[in-house]
Amino acid sequence: MDEDTDKVSLSDLQLSIMRVLWEHPHSSAAQVTEILRNSRALAHTTVATLLTRLEKRGLLSSQREGRQIFYTALMSESQIQRSMLADLLATVFRGNTPALLSHLVQEDEIKADDLEKIRQLIEDKGGDHAPAQAQSQ
Repeated sequence: MDEDTDKVSLSDLQLSIMRVLWEHPHSSAAQVTEILRNSRALAHTTVATLLTRLEKRGLLSSQREGRQIFYTALMSESQIQRSMLADLLATVFRGNTPALLSHLVQEDEIKADDLEKIRQLIEDKGGDHAPAQAQSQ
């Protein structure tokens, strides 16, 4: 991955297009437009332009087959999530991970049942280094 794709910021529409390609690799602009039509009314030319821009940024590859061009994502969803979250953390929370988590919990962005899943993830990630108090519970 080159420096330009290390830091990826995508608009909501670009992210929607990437999601289509993660679920339906090797899709044409017409296919992407049709799939997006369920949630957005977009012109084929708009989708084609965005696909070309995403390709120029190194996020997609294209393959011409006859008169159609088919696109495939070059970055996984988790790579994009990691990059965009790192950017959010750095810019909005100045790199302060506890502040981000505190905000999510205090603003009720995390549901109560999700908190238990997060506790389990933290415990699993901590392994043998978890505090004695957490291990005894």
